[in-house]
Parts: sequence; structure tokens; C-alpha cells
Amino acid sequence: MAGRLAAQVATSPELHHHHHHHHQQQLVSWKRNLVLPSQLQPVFSNSSSSLSAKGRSYVRPLVTCTAQTAASINYAPGTPVRPTSILVVGATGTLGRQIVRRALDEGYDVRCLVRPRPAPADFLRDWGATVVNADLSKPETIPATLVGIHTVIDCATGRPEEPIKTVDWEGKVALIQCAKAMGIQKFVFFSIHNCDKHPEVPLMEIKYCTEKFLRDSGLNHVTIRLCGFMQGLIGQYAVPILEEKSVWGTDAPTRIAYMDTQDIARLTFIALRNEKLGGKLLTFAGPRAWTTQEVITLCERLAGQDANVTTVPVSILRFTRQLTRFFQWTNDVADRLAFSEVLTSDIVFSVPMNETYKLLGVDPKDIVTLEKYLQDYFTNILKKLKDLKAQSKQTDIFI
Repeated sequence: MAGRLAAQVATSPELHHHHHHHHQQQLVSWKRNLVLPSQLQPVFSNSSSSLSAKGRSYVRPLVTCTAQTAASINYAPGTPVRPTSILVVGATGTLGRQIVRRALDEGYDVRCLVRPRPAPADFLRDWGATVVNADLSKPETIPATLVGIHTVIDCATGRPEEPIKTVDWEGKVALIQCAKAMGIQKFVFFSIHNCDKHPEVPLMEIKYCTEKFLRDSGLNHVTIRLCGFMQGLIGQYAVPILEEKSVWGTDAPTRIAYMDTQDIARLTFIALRNEKLGGKLLTFAGPRAWTTQEVITLCERLAGQDANVTTVPVSILRFTRQLTRFFQWTNDVADRLAFSEVLTSDIVFSVPMNETYKLLGVDPKDIVTLEKYLQDYFTNILKKLKDLKAQSKQTDIFI
């Protein structure tokens, strides 16, 4: 959650049973009169202070979304769409790339929506996915990417340097409207745990409003709220400890139940194929909730060396540049401060998972623990470092 929200052994479940709705027609033409996000009036203003927790009301856009009526118009026969055709939005991100990996392993046809960039994401093509260029902040680029798609999985979030509304609100509104107008049959949206309780944090408020917008759109959808990614801890703690750079923790009692993005991807596809789940809200949490201090101690033990830990009291944390490193998802200081308030209170970002495991038919023992995840990471890295040292010793002899 703090950072921007790999060998896989996967058994492929059969894909043929997921959909009784093959016969629903894809609506290939789309309405030119979709409302562009610039005409919408979302509740976010630039100052986070104007959002009060008690007085939060979700303002419907002044312009009604015509996408809702578009679906009732019966276009020409169209082409039936295979339930295995998926569009992953935000495919190069920490979670997105694992969603793509998993989907390909399970036999889906995967199309990835990525922004045009100077250095293209070739690894997605190498894995066997198709890549299409589009930009959520340019709504006119979206419809072409949805042609022939059955399910959209949205893992996208804005880059730190852009205003948070651009992709995370206006872009998502455009994406949901296009999906509705073009008859997309399933939409998976990743949100943040507890986003409904923290309107003062812009990203959380936006996630909550997007959840509501998606519900109101009438699309068949699944919303999955997440607590935090184990992957983010590598850059935050593991690497600095190995490089003997200083890491910093807080004295905050906040606990986060980190989850491996590979597990998130695996459970997402189980949820996607579960017909009972249409319109459900699921929250995924890892096996245990950790404070920053506990994560650092675990890394020290696995690295076999002490970390240079700077413990920053929460009171000071709010005013330091250290926040930038911790909350990478935005450069806006007000947004970061609001988020730090949440992450420095004694909140637990976790939920009991028993019901969810039962619902999905997942064995809790198959969910990777943070101990196991970090142990694998350190074992690999330390082995590589040892090999490098051995190689350099050999060359010393020859010189």
C-alpha cells in the first residue's frame, strides 16, 4: 500500500466452464456521445482539507452517463467474444505484470493496455501477451483497445508525477463508460482496504468513489480491495540493508497485512471464474499484519546483518522528506500528509480471510507468508553475491 500498488509453478485449471454467457454479443460500435471526464463533476477538490469524513457525499456527475442507455440498444449481430479474452490495464505495474503472467499461465488470451513510451515493455510480448498503446487520460484512445474483449482487469494507477485525478478518477470513469457502452462482460477493479473510511486521503477517496461509479454503471464486476504488496518491501528495506545503507522505520503501531502479488493474481482468477461473485466486494489480506519495526527485524535476521535503522518518531515523520520515499504514489505534499495520518495511527490494514478462502475454495496454507517470501529473496540474492565474489576471486588469481 505504501509503495506503488517470480518463478511461477502454476497448474492450469480448465477454462471451459467459466461462462454460460458466451452468446451475449459484444457491442463493437460505441457511442460517440459518451461523456468525457472533463464534463464530470467529481467530489475531489485540490485541497484535501475540504473533504470532511462526516460530510462526505458522493456527487453524481451533472451530466448523466449515456453509457448506461447505450447497452440497451441492440446493434447488428456483432461477433461473440471468447470468455478467455482479457484486457489488462496497467500491465507493467507491480500487480499488473503478475496478473498478465498468471493469465497467460492459465491459458487466457491477454491484451495489455500500456501508455506509449520511449522504452516499450517488451517483457510482456516476450511472455506471449499482445500489447496495445492507449492512455486513460485520452479517452478517445480507449475504445479500440476493448474490441473483442470479454473481461477487463484494471490494475492501473497514476504515476507519482501526475495529478492524482488524471488517471485514477477521470481515466477510470472514461474506461468504465467505454466498457459499458461496448458491452464488456466483466470488469475487475483493484481498490484499497478501508478506502471508505478515509475520505481525507485523496487516493482512498478516489478509489471509494470509483467503486461506487462502477456499481452504478451496471457492469458485471468484482471489486478487490488490497492491503499492501510484499514486493514493495524489497526496495524499502531488503536492498538498503544488504547495501548497508540506512533504513528508516517509524514508531507507529500501524500494521499492514502484506500479500505477495502472485497470490493476489492467483486468487483474482479464482474469483473471476466464480459465477456467484458478480458485483461482490472482496478484500484480500496477507496471513499476518506487520509493523515497520517487525519487517526490519525479519530482514536483519534473514540478511544475517544488522540494519542501520533510523527510527523516526511519527510526530517528526509528518514534516520530513522521508515521506517521499515511503509514499511514492504522489508528489503532492498535502496528499502525502493525509496518508501519513492514516499510516501512523494505530490502524490495522488487515481482514480475517477465513470466509474469503472458503468462498474461493483456497487453502490458507498455499498463501505465501512474509517470512517465506523474504527468505526466498534473501537466499537468492545472497547466493548471487557469493557467486560474484567467487568469480572475482578467480580473476584475481589470473591477473
